Amino acid sequence: MTQLLDGKALASQIQTALTAEIQALTAQGQRSPGLAVIMVGDNPASAAYVRNKERACGQVGIVSYGKHLPTTVSQTEVAELIQQLNADPNVDGILVQLPLPTHLDAVALLHTIDPDKDVDGLHPINLGRLVRGEPGLRSCTPYGVMRLLKAAQIDPAGTIAVVVGRSILVGKPMALMLLEANATVTVAHSRTPDLPGLMRQADILVAAVGRPGMITAAEVKPGSVVIDVGINRVEQPDGKPRLVGDVDFASVKPVAGAITPVPGGVGPMTVAMLLENTVTSYRNRL
Repeated sequence: MTQLLDGKALASQIQTALTAEIQALTAQGQRSPGLAVIMVGDNPASAAYVRNKERACGQVGIVSYGKHLPTTVSQTEVAELIQQLNADPNVDGILVQLPLPTHLDAVALLHTIDPDKDVDGLHPINLGRLVRGEPGLRSCTPYGVMRLLKAAQIDPAGTIAVVVGRSILVGKPMALMLLEANATVTVAHSRTPDLPGLMRQADILVAAVGRPGMITAAEVKPGSVVIDVGINRVEQPDGKPRLVGDVDFASVKPVAGAITPVPGGVGPMTVAMLLENTVTSYRNRL
């Protein structure tokens, strides 16, 4: 019987534990942890993500310092705001909501964030710490995947893992975390020869490409662990959007040994790890 990796339930457990920790520390007279989310412009998807993050912060006791800037804001103005937040003792985490308007250099702005407040885990120093196996803030989505595997008692050690997708946000840090957990890892992408054949070898298959239903039962090794990072909005015949992953869930579920649903799998874990990174930074700062 296929094991469903329920990210929503695990994220709820993590948030309950964080709430208790924050309440215990504030009861001792400590300040509450703080997360600053910088959003530029009025992208509806970004606005929804930011609302979700701010709501989650409120639920666990993290103070949310929302910074909503107009589309016309300059690179210098955003960089100066980040520097102010770097220096603010009440702010433990800084997040720049992507994508940014095209006139802004997102990479340069991410580099401006203090690495110890980089709760998205995207600063070169934090990625370097991951490469070296040193403590540091980890990229939220792959970190959430690793926590899901651990909670399900799935040990990557000695397994063949295939990560489909090589983004700096998910694919590359995911491969590094699996490697750190002693898996043998292959990173696949659009130029990989015989991608279906490669995927069929995987004991752990991670899909992070942003293509709805790309992976079907024919590409999955029976009994393997299938992690679907994709979140795609697909319009249904009635015109309403539906969230689907990169994996054709209906066909793959009977074949896989374990699988994450979309929604309710990796997505909630990404937010939970953002909160955990913020509390980790807060704890270190205390």
